[in-house]
Amino acid sequence: MTRGTLVLLLGLVVGVASHVVYFNVHRQYDPDSLDGQLAWMKSELHLSNAQFARIKELHEASSPRLRALAAQVAQMQAEFAAFENTRRTSDRVDFIEFAQFVEVRRNIDRECLDSTRKLVLAAASEMNPSQREHYFGIVAAATPPTGPSTN
Repeated sequence: MTRGTLVLLLGLVVGVASHVVYFNVHRQYDPDSLDGQLAWMKSELHLSNAQFARIKELHEASSPRLRALAAQVAQMQAEFAAFENTRRTSDRVDFIEFAQFVEVRRNIDRECLDSTRKLVLAAASEMNPSQREHYFGIVAAATPPTGPSTN
């Protein structure tokens, strides 16, 4: 009886341990989180641990600036919605205020583009040529075409 219990207990421990190891190795990251996106980059671009650590550092360092710019973009979208609501309800447009809004929005868009470009180039500088080529292909495919702003 003791030997049978020991075999069952050992089997249970091995089963639980292999379950935990398997799911930790194959853990899925949230694709909308920075960690998830970086884990995907490491896998997709076959980054070494040193490259991954440096690229993660770059992303974490730029994150506060990019979040601040995202907040400004959200604020500008809310202001644009208010302008549009005023135009629809009162048939009145303050063109000077709207021109100032457009100028501020263009400046924020330019800052977003510059910050993103700097991050992409800094990350690419940590990669070998084949990784860099693949990375630029991914970034180019995900980048919307730039053109004149409609608002």
